[in-house]
Amino acid sequence: MTESGKARLLVETLTAQREEFLTRWTDTVAASLQGRLSVDELRRELGELYEAVLQGLANGGLDGRGEAFGEARSLLIELSRNRARQGFTPTETAGCVFALKQVLEPALAEDADGMRVYLQFARLLDDLGLLTTEAYVRTREEIISSQADQLLELSTPVVKLWKGVVGVPLVGTLDSARTQVVMEKLLQTLVDTDSTHAIIDITGVPTVDTQVAQHLLKTVLAARMMGAQCIISGIRPQIAQTIVALGIEFGDIPTNASLADALRQALKEVAQDAEEEVRGIL
Repeated sequence: MTESGKARLLVETLTAQREEFLTRWTDTVAASLQGRLSVDELRRELGELYEAVLQGLANGGLDGRGEAFGEARSLLIELSRNRARQGFTPTETAGCVFALKQVLEPALAEDADGMRVYLQFARLLDDLGLLTTEAYVRTREEIISSQADQLLELSTPVVKLWKGVVGVPLVGTLDSARTQVVMEKLLQTLVDTDSTHAIIDITGVPTVDTQVAQHLLKTVLAARMMGAQCIISGIRPQIAQTIVALGIEFGDIPTNASLADALRQALKEVAQDAEEEVRGIL
């Protein structure tokens, strides 16, 4: 039997028994998903996919990568993205496609010709099933990347402590990506609040090495270019010993043991700046 003959036989069989196949396909997939998706929603999705596969067979034979199966591939990608967002596993997602093989096998594999047609169609469904896995993985990577960005934003707050003073409480490891986020948020907050002093608190930073120190210095330099003075607080005894041992130089950047001391110093400097401004006006 030629490939066109196999495709024609599949179209005839799938068309003649559409309702029966679609009902069994829906029931099989619904059982594997254990009620986490409504039967009506599942039947709608699988019904659209069934029609797209049928159309592809009628127009393009059995090549699942061909142009005729473009709509079927688009539907599968969308289905995979939805399953990834809904928390289903890759196996459950690909199983939606592979279940159709289980449904069609009794109807097609009755004789030698039917078995050859079934095996050819099974290979097509395998290709489409692999497509769902690829789309699922891409979507999960996008979700994980987005969640990582959100966590990075949440872990680097910049808060207004007093008029003219903002604080940056750092917790955890300070790497290049996080430094960039801290720098951007600090500079924007300085502009938005018209602040002249920033306190970078490293009480929650477990260790300070040369790389962390360089990240802190970059942040301080960026703030100074905006006309703001920075104070580093949270210098614990262990951190101080490490800084000395590594020969790290903070230069003229003020440091304090606690956030309270740093805030006291910042408020004193803000008051002095205000007095000088008044004298200049008078």
